[in-house]
Amino acid sequence: MKRFVAGSLARGLISRGGYMSTAEMMARPASMQRVMMNKQQSQRYYYWSRMMSSVAEKSTEVGNGGGVEAIKEEEKQKIEKNGDEEKGMVNSYWGLSRPSIKRPDGTDWPWNCFMPWDSYEADLSIDLTKHHVPKKFLDKFAYRTVKLLRIPTDLFFKRRYGCRAMMLETVAAVPGMVGGMLLHLRSLRKFQQSGGWIKALLEEAENERMHLMTMVELVQPKWYERLLVLTVQGVFFNGFFAVYLLSPKLAHRIVGYLEEEAIHSYTEYLKDIDSGAIENVPAPAIAIDYWKLPKDATLKDVIIVIRADEAHHRDVNHFAADIQFQGKELREAPAPLGYH
Repeated sequence: MKRFVAGSLARGLISRGGYMSTAEMMARPASMQRVMMNKQQSQRYYYWSRMMSSVAEKSTEVGNGGGVEAIKEEEKQKIEKNGDEEKGMVNSYWGLSRPSIKRPDGTDWPWNCFMPWDSYEADLSIDLTKHHVPKKFLDKFAYRTVKLLRIPTDLFFKRRYGCRAMMLETVAAVPGMVGGMLLHLRSLRKFQQSGGWIKALLEEAENERMHLMTMVELVQPKWYERLLVLTVQGVFFNGFFAVYLLSPKLAHRIVGYLEEEAIHSYTEYLKDIDSGAIENVPAPAIAIDYWKLPKDATLKDVIIVIRADEAHHRDVNHFAADIQFQGKELREAPAPLGYH
């Protein structure tokens, strides 16, 4: 662009005069021709230098005028990038980054595993004493299976309820994921909506996982407990997957009874806290933000809200089993979304 402007100006100056034509120059003697050519070249160089300096000045004016905002914006982006690197944030070529999120008190939101809109206040008014009385064969089979599974758990953990809760949550987070995944695939195969049950079951799985993330902050598992988690999760996932394929209503009934046992375990946990057998330590920060607990919340407050969540999961899974025992599909009844 600069060369084009400079060339245009040069041609304009030449056309205005100051230079001899080729014919006029050839009419002069040879010695005079050389003098005139040298003079003409000197004039061209003079005008060329002036034109280039003028173009450079104009470019500088444009850069200092219209382009100054672009320069400032580029510098601002560099500063922000350096700031993100100092904070340990990942800069993506694709322009994907988490927006700045604040707590109600104005401090930065510290969690990536959940956002403020995922937080909620647990419904503590739920009835903890509800029990589905097994009447049909599948009900009795599910009930006795859960009671049988409790025996090795009691023998291994005894009254170490922190470790028991950690193990319980690694298992409790599996059914919602398996059920949601299989309903998702069924919806794709049959071109049918799910009635919201896919989302409801995945919400349950996520809620149970947050229970585990909280318990890990309170109880540091030993190496053999981690090995036990790997073993139990592998066996339970595949076993529950097979059961859900064969009989979804049996699978949901089993989960309903598992949640009843979870309520019992957390009730015993609270008894040991009240008796002083387990220290009532301050609640982890992740639990305070997830359940919107007060800043001075304690372990007892955390166990109370977790127990309430388990009661809600009990109701959802017994409700799902009841729908299918009536000969209907889950999609025919609205799913209890947001019902932790």
